[in-house]
Amino acid sequence: MLSYVALGFTPVGEFTAIIMLTPLVVTVLAATSLGERVSPLRWLTVFGGFCGALVVIRPGREMFDWSGLLPLLLVAVLGAFQALTGKLARIENPDTTHFYTGLVGALLGTVALPFVWTQLPPWIWFLLVLMGIFGSVGHLMLIFGYMRAPVATLTPYLYLQVVFATLGGWLVFDHMPDAWALIGIAMICLCGATGTWLSNRESRRATPRESGYMPPEAEGI
Repeated sequence: MLSYVALGFTPVGEFTAIIMLTPLVVTVLAATSLGERVSPLRWLTVFGGFCGALVVIRPGREMFDWSGLLPLLLVAVLGAFQALTGKLARIENPDTTHFYTGLVGALLGTVALPFVWTQLPPWIWFLLVLMGIFGSVGHLMLIFGYMRAPVATLTPYLYLQVVFATLGGWLVFDHMPDAWALIGIAMICLCGATGTWLSNRESRRATPRESGYMPPEAEGI
């Protein structure tokens, strides 16, 4: 819901760049809720990423509207989603996780449907079905990815979304981010990728006991 509302006010490229703050939010959640040790350099990347988001949004500019903060609210929700998906991917069958995630969304959407229903032309239905297919396949691929590789390894690939979203915004909506927006986007991508690299390096250096992870053999399982 936040995605649909936010995209009504924020261009696709800038919206996607702000969403790329999610890995940095996961770092904050790991430190505050999961007890993970976060180095000062990683905290610096979190700070730099949020500064980049402020450059993109520019709260002080003349035409700023508070609806521009919706992507940041979405980032908080996505951060919690990523953390939960990462934990479930290691203890649950991906088909089970995928099925119940979709089921809950379908049930909530069905309850709201009578209050917002409107007639749609066939080509809109086609686009809606296509969007559902892409979203469903993408989510399933995300679960499979988390089963086979650490989050730190996969996250840098996610930043390609910003490139494709900016390109799509230019081709479909004839919108190209201005210079300040491009600087903010670059800050977000740079800080996000650097934070992921630092996290991966730190996890490799840590021993099993220091990282909080003990292999099943050590636990007598």
